Amino acid sequence: MTTALADPFARLKASEREHWASFAGAAIFSTEPAAKLVKFAQVSPGQRVLDVACGTGVVAVTAARRGAKVSGLDLSPDLLQRARENAVTAGVDIDFLEGDAEALPYPDASFNIVLSQFGHIFAPRPELAVREMLRVLKLGGRLVFSAWPPEHFGGRQFEFMARYAPPPTAGAEQPASPASWGDPNIIRQRLGGTVTNLFFERDIMVVASLSPQHTRIAQEKAIGPLAKLVAALRTDPDKLARLRREYEEMISEVFDDNALHLHFIMARAVKAR
Repeated sequence: MTTALADPFARLKASEREHWASFAGAAIFSTEPAAKLVKFAQVSPGQRVLDVACGTGVVAVTAARRGAKVSGLDLSPDLLQRARENAVTAGVDIDFLEGDAEALPYPDASFNIVLSQFGHIFAPRPELAVREMLRVLKLGGRLVFSAWPPEHFGGRQFEFMARYAPPPTAGAEQPASPASWGDPNIIRQRLGGTVTNLFFERDIMVVASLSPQHTRIAQEKAIGPLAKLVAALRTDPDKLARLRREYEEMISEVFDDNALHLHFIMARAVKAR
């Protein structure tokens, strides 16, 4: 287990813990991709499975309904509360813990499969997240996750938000962009020789909505970094209005048939050492 006396991203993580709580109501849209991820991971009965940054538990519950012995971990106690409620409703037993993807509270080689659906990508130091997910994975086990390709809407959002965010503190270590996890070349580099049989698959998440404007309002409420940015811009209404106009233009590019069409990528690899 990784420990650190002083985490340079402690304040960022505390902010994420607060702002991602609003995602609970929107998690329903990730249930179909969760089923695709669990199937892509080849989860089977009796396997020990960890869902990293599990949110409301849509992947964890899906894996448990396949007969796996599942644990789920997330920074947000509010999302974990919803995850526990979802598990009870589905009639499955899952061990949920509050914790950090950069310091997983599990022994080495504890799991047959480690999963993450658009969650571990928010860990500010990918090298720590990778090290921890592989540490708790058994030799020959599978690391499987989904992410947003940087060239599509899901990934482009992060560059968009960065342009409106306050400038970073000079000299301070900066978190990696979540969109970098959607680039197969970067994934290969980060996993390196620790894995074999690295395989990718692409798909599309369809999020029903009445209009781009409705979508923008829903995203402002549900997406933690965007909610944080909007709150920070309340004192600058002109800049906030520009952000909203530009964001709606971005949404319109991928909005069709009363739905937002979000491209995502899934990666699967086998731990080699």
